[in-house]
Amino acid sequence: MNRVKKGDTVVVISGKDKGKKGIVLNVNPKADKVTVEGINIVTKHQKPSQQNQAGGIVTKEAPIHISNVMPFDPESGKGVRVGYQIKDDKKVRVSVKSGKEI
Repeated sequence: MNRVKKGDTVVVISGKDKGKKGIVLNVNPKADKVTVEGINIVTKHQKPSQQNQAGGIVTKEAPIHISNVMPFDPESGKGVRVGYQIKDDKKVRVSVKSGKEI
């Protein structure tokens, strides 16, 4: 089960971008990967095509494993673990530390 969703603010907990935070752009649950804005930037050499007439070197975000990110809690300013509670017959994600809804 994924505890991170598209649009969440996350903090990277390991790897070359450790400590950085960004917004989740894409989640791939089958591969357990997430793409985060401004994280894991790679350079790609592209040939000229119909969409990209010039070609050249392009930088873009590459996916990272979901275990390397944690949801960011603005109250504590840190990454937090995610728990679940039932509120009004709906399952909601909550911070394990503060108990507040994410």
